[in-house]
Amino acid sequence: MIISSWNVNSVRARIENIKSYLLKYKPDILMMQEIKTEEINFPFDDFSSMDYECQVFGQKSYNGVAIISKNKLTNIKKDLIKDKLKHSRIISAEFQYKKKNIQLINIYTPNGNPVDTEKYDYKKKWLNDLLKQLKTLLKKNPNVIIGGDFNIIPSAEDVYNPKSFEDDALFRLEIRKKLREMINLGFNDVYRHFNETKEGYTFWDYMRGAWQKNNGMRIDHFLVSNSLIDQVKGININKDPRGREKPSDHTPIEITLA
Repeated sequence: MIISSWNVNSVRARIENIKSYLLKYKPDILMMQEIKTEEINFPFDDFSSMDYECQVFGQKSYNGVAIISKNKLTNIKKDLIKDKLKHSRIISAEFQYKKKNIQLINIYTPNGNPVDTEKYDYKKKWLNDLLKQLKTLLKKNPNVIIGGDFNIIPSAEDVYNPKSFEDDALFRLEIRKKLREMINLGFNDVYRHFNETKEGYTFWDYMRGAWQKNNGMRIDHFLVSNSLIDQVKGININKDPRGREKPSDHTPIEITLA
């Protein structure tokens, strides 16, 4: 079983790229971030024609998250975080796997730049609210998979030039500590579970030839709870879509369950 996560940077602008990806790589579940559309304009028909059901928490022009799946999804939640700005940044669903009920959480964490502004404060509060929610959820169900665009660079090996990002909202120490707090609740950073030091960039800016120079960063992650990590066979950063015409600036990450 393949579960994929991808910040698509507008589902309607990238629909042909997304469909090509689904046809070629056939993930069972795809979690999308930054879909940038309200539910009424979401391309349901494109995905249903490929046998995917869609769960959408959209927003006009900005943010927005969705889960499309060939597996039956239940217990859909769009209110896990009480967001004072009413941004669409988190959606949750459950599915059955090997007699286990797994909660799947798709997140699009605020960017937070520029630092020391209300945007940075919003990011910190959003992450704190997420941590509180995860503590509650894990008491009810220990089988949790979190995927998405975390907008957090975990460590120096996860960015092409760490020195230049020291005071960036994606790499500030207090933000990295929030990710560590999340992991310490009982999760594994799946990429580092399988790759101790190997570079694993998931994002390359559109500017300054970042893709061509491989000036990237790892900000898209899968966290899998301790109860499920033995079921994960591997993780793949699929760079194929980033090299296509009119790509998202992110590329899909995929985990395979045994």
